[in-house]
Amino acid sequence: MGNQMEKLTHLTYDEVPTSDPNGLDPAGGDEVGPRIGVSYIFSADDDDHEDPLDVPNTSRPPSQEDPPFNPHNELACSVHYRDECVYQRNTPETNNTTTHSPESLLNKCRPGDLLEFVSAGQYPHWAVYVGDFRVVHLHRAEVKDSFLTDASQGRPGRIVNDLYRYRALPLEVVLRNARDHVGARDRELCWRNAECFAAWCRYGKREFKMGGEIRIGKQPYRLTLMFSPKDRHVLEFQSLEDVIMEKRRNDQIGKEAVVQELAGHLNATNEIKDDRFD
Repeated sequence: MGNQMEKLTHLTYDEVPTSDPNGLDPAGGDEVGPRIGVSYIFSADDDDHEDPLDVPNTSRPPSQEDPPFNPHNELACSVHYRDECVYQRNTPETNNTTTHSPESLLNKCRPGDLLEFVSAGQYPHWAVYVGDFRVVHLHRAEVKDSFLTDASQGRPGRIVNDLYRYRALPLEVVLRNARDHVGARDRELCWRNAECFAAWCRYGKREFKMGGEIRIGKQPYRLTLMFSPKDRHVLEFQSLEDVIMEKRRNDQIGKEAVVQELAGHLNATNEIKDDRFD
């Protein structure tokens, strides 16, 4: 596999397999347990459409602009590896990652910081701040050294050092990880998206790389989607890379769309149960 791994294509929630092929609780209880989040299949499509910062948005007329980013349409979530929380994003009310304009963000960055640029209807774009107003980031299937204001493409940004719970590498290692890969492109790349690359630079975990974990057997990762303090849903995954792909897709479509997809999936599951036990 490695760098030769085909890109992944997303399935809808209705097509996501559960622990039972019919979508039923194997224990026969009324409580819905975690669904297995095997929400990607391999595709031979060579076009990289994973990050809209890399690909123009052709789904709307050129004159129609994207709506402004609304943090209240951002889905709070957490990621656990077995019993360890490795990622946590809270609700906007308790989230301390406030967005800033690119120019304001420059005054807050320190070398080694992870940055996330956000926009409604688009995947978040991650970068590593390396100083002197510049960032290193994965963009259009190439690792680039750019001015922060250019990399943002006008989108608001925020410092996201605290989202992942891993211990950061020493600063000089973080900067070396980023700078040493500038110019890498296409088949040389070991990361599927800008978030995986930037997070790898800061934490050095092989789990962020393509094929870094074997996807066979157990699903040790749990992605918990938190719609409210009492309303949440859990998906299970075999690798951190798969979790990130799903999490990023949820960010791209927004909380309301995720709720609609999930409602459709649960309604379909209930219909299967009704048909089976009538």
